[in-house]
Amino acid sequence: MPDKKRTLPEMTQAGMEAAILTSVTDEFGLPHDNYIAAERPLTLYIDKREVVTLMTIGTQPELLILGWLRNQRFIDNISHIKAVQVDWETDSAAITTVDGIENMDARLAQKTVTTGCGQGTVYGSLMDDVAKMKLPKV
Repeated sequence: MPDKKRTLPEMTQAGMEAAILTSVTDEFGLPHDNYIAAERPLTLYIDKREVVTLMTIGTQPELLILGWLRNQRFIDNISHIKAVQVDWETDSAAITTVDGIENMDARLAQKTVTTGCGQGTVYGSLMDDVAKMKLPKV
């Protein structure tokens, strides 16, 4: 069982610029160079198993991954993660856990695809848990 200390896993520092320079043509047909947001795919592999492809601007992909793992309730403590390795040449991230993720097959079998400006996926019984959540009074 991982200890409860808040230690960061081994992580790459693979952040990229949020915007890229591109050539555009304005309404008068004149060329200009301009920066646009660069959304990139990043496929997550947890213990060598493909789980999901996230879209990201890529400035801090390792922290995005840790947040996603926690948000989806794959982990409840950062100490469960041994390493997060991002490789932009393959647009992928290898996440290595300390002892695996409990009920991984069952969690991946149950998924809900969401809609909106970006299609998302939530795994396991997260949607059931959302109905039970209570926010603290302010």
